[in-house]
Amino acid sequence: MPTTQTELRAYTLLHISVFLWGFTAVLGKLISYDSFQLVWHRMAITAFVYFLFPTVWKNLWGMKKSQILTFVGIGVLVCAHWLTFYGSIKFGDSVSLTLACLGTTSLFTAIIEPLVLGNKINKREIFAGLFVLLGVGLITFSLPKNYNSSISYSWSIFTGLLSAFLAALFSTLNKKNIHKASPVTISAIEMLSGALILTLITPLLYSKSELTFPNFNIEKFNTNELQNGSMDLLWLLILSIVCTNLTFYLATKALNSISAFSSNLAVNLEPVYGIILGALVFNENKQLNNLFYIGAGIILLSIFSNAFLKKKNHGN
Repeated sequence: MPTTQTELRAYTLLHISVFLWGFTAVLGKLISYDSFQLVWHRMAITAFVYFLFPTVWKNLWGMKKSQILTFVGIGVLVCAHWLTFYGSIKFGDSVSLTLACLGTTSLFTAIIEPLVLGNKINKREIFAGLFVLLGVGLITFSLPKNYNSSISYSWSIFTGLLSAFLAALFSTLNKKNIHKASPVTISAIEMLSGALILTLITPLLYSKSELTFPNFNIEKFNTNELQNGSMDLLWLLILSIVCTNLTFYLATKALNSISAFSSNLAVNLEPVYGIILGALVFNENKQLNNLFYIGAGIILLSIFSNAFLKKKNHGN
């Protein structure tokens, strides 16, 4: 548990972000676009909002080119993470499965962080990550059998695990370079770089007729058919401004006071939040059994037991 006011504030900011991140999976399922166009719009809108702040421009001009290029590279990893994340949701048509796979981020981080930051491998963190993996496995087995030929759980799991690996990688790299610029400037650069990369690739993948402005037609809005595309613009704005602009800033700021592993271990609450929200919006709870609740309990136990042991080892 947090032991100082600074740590308490960092964990509070992080958990607000995690809750909102849980909602991004629901929004990804609501938005009718494929994963590529969804991520393209998200990063473009987010970058636009960030660069409305004068402080971003001021900090940007004061940075070295090498520092900017570092965050451009991390931004490409963020972009790849989102492409695989939403790709997983589209493949499996399941918020639950994708978020369960994302729970393995802590295990990947426990391995990646020592390699990138030069820390010693912490056996307790590896064990906690494996414990989370057990919970994720139980959540995965709580899903129904697949009778729809358009749905591929195997591809959903593969891209979900790849997304978790990329999340661990870019979070650790952010931790390593967090002191080179302000959190909002870092986020702005990363979002802009991802948007620009996707803008360059777009003409190669889509014809002009396939690229349309997000729709907003309240007359066609139907609570029984939320995925009909009538409110794509609204969902994208919420996804970009609330669940990205705000959360990336809060989470990056939190990394100043806590480790990337602790951050990603807390992010394992995202599957729990997201699946609960998925149950409320899509009634996915009707597709789950007791294994889900056992798995979610294991994830929670891993998070809080790790925090307790860290506190005990520091003599607090």
